[in-house]
Amino acid sequence: MIANLSETGWEIIYHRAHALLAAQIGGHWRRADAPERLYETLAAISHHDDLEQEWEGNELTEAGAPLDFTLSHGSSVQPLATHIDKARYRGRWVTLLTSKHTCFLTQDQKGTSKEWDDFLSEQVQLQAQWGKELGIKPAEAERAYQFMGWCDRCSLILAQQQVPDAGRSIEITSGIDGQRYDLRQLPDDRLTVEPWPFEEAEFTVNVEACCLTEVKYPDNQTFVKALKAAPIKVLEWTFVKQG
Repeated sequence: MIANLSETGWEIIYHRAHALLAAQIGGHWRRADAPERLYETLAAISHHDDLEQEWEGNELTEAGAPLDFTLSHGSSVQPLATHIDKARYRGRWVTLLTSKHTCFLTQDQKGTSKEWDDFLSEQVQLQAQWGKELGIKPAEAERAYQFMGWCDRCSLILAQQQVPDAGRSIEITSGIDGQRYDLRQLPDDRLTVEPWPFEEAEFTVNVEACCLTEVKYPDNQTFVKALKAAPIKVLEWTFVKQG
């Protein structure tokens, strides 16, 4: 989950909700240079964080605060392998992108154990197999994954409240065709991306956040109960083309 401290407590955004926000952003991409199999790619983006289940497991720090995903200690091989396997229900393209994303997130595990090395090596082989079966060139698959990463990163910037003030820019990524994209807030609080990559000149996206009033919780059960009962705020961002 994404945990943002507020003046009244916490704003909690589920990781699956962040993934849906990423898919919303991607859905507005300019069709002329959209990645291969756009709608399946958007499905992969929307479901790439399905492994996260904030109502299960331990979601508190040692001090009793909500455990932001940046503080978590990662995952083991088996849950990740299961996550990729379940993606097969949506087809090989979704599975391919899910596998590529998993490998990206866990690349620092390479060389730490035979289990991790076998897992990562197998995923690379499977990605090549799925791409061949689908008739997708490796460069096309990589471009689609870079698109997925772009949307994921843009969504995280919004959900983590990382948009700079005073009209300053923040880089999203430079992965798609080597083009750098910057996000900037305008004086009227709307956002723009430079260069503009979207189909429409203006659109709005949103995500739901649970509003908690307690700063810390005695145990995970109490936290989950509060989370399920918390008021929900809809956070919105409007993007607009400049020039």
